[in-house]
Amino acid sequence: MSAPVTNAMTCDVEDYFQVQAFFAHIDRADWPSRAPRVEQNTDRVLKLFADAGVKATFFTLGWVAERHPAVVRRIVGQGHELASHGMAHYRADAQTPDEFRADVSRTKALLEDVGGVPVLGYRAASFSIGARNLWAFDVLAECGYAYSSSVYPVRHDIYGMPEAPRAPFRPRGPGGILEVPISTVSLFGRNLPCGGGGYFRLLPYGYSRWAIDRVNRREHRPTVFYFHPWEVDPGQPVTAGIGLKTRVRHYTNLGRMADRLARVLGEFRWDRMDRVFLQPALIARAAA
Repeated sequence: MSAPVTNAMTCDVEDYFQVQAFFAHIDRADWPSRAPRVEQNTDRVLKLFADAGVKATFFTLGWVAERHPAVVRRIVGQGHELASHGMAHYRADAQTPDEFRADVSRTKALLEDVGGVPVLGYRAASFSIGARNLWAFDVLAECGYAYSSSVYPVRHDIYGMPEAPRAPFRPRGPGGILEVPISTVSLFGRNLPCGGGGYFRLLPYGYSRWAIDRVNRREHRPTVFYFHPWEVDPGQPVTAGIGLKTRVRHYTNLGRMADRLARVLGEFRWDRMDRVFLQPALIARAAA
């Protein structure tokens, strides 16, 4: 009997008002005037992980690290991996190569300064690396990143690259950066999401459990699971003027999310992205 597969648990550290779906309703210039909730929510996530004995990867906005350095240090101090989510949730496919390079290099330097550890991983805002901006992988490699987790091989109105491989791959060839896509399950010739996020809140828990188990057992591969600190915060302010679809996506089952997370943390094996997908020698060299 084969050993249980260890999956990768990840958290995208951003505040509720920074999500892509609210960009037409909350101006970036208003972000500093909003009462922040990201630190208290991230601390709640850290407790969930500590209670379950799980180490995870926190893809963190530079914007958050500048304003809440203490929570970044708590992430590192509790043994989790610190990774980059870009500076201020700008979509990668809305930036020029020079703008993207400035963004990801600045964020890496900032996080390493605040956290005191190497930053090897990157996740694009809203999984915004796809067929039209594959050059982004070259820039990430130039800036010293070892891996990305920026592709979601599904069809979606905001993101998605359904033709991408479902398993980790090197989009720019053998010597290029490693891309570790968000997990999907293949059924009837179609990729179905099983990597957490809004699907984890919107769909019955049993679906996520079945899908993760299917990838582990049938394909003998780890899954990549993600969520955000605001998803464990049912008391967050309600944003005015949003449409029904956005309201359903953002607010459904916020009050159940913590319990669902505790359950999935206990039913599967989890660890940090770097320890699941990178060679130990590479991690050691980065830390030296």
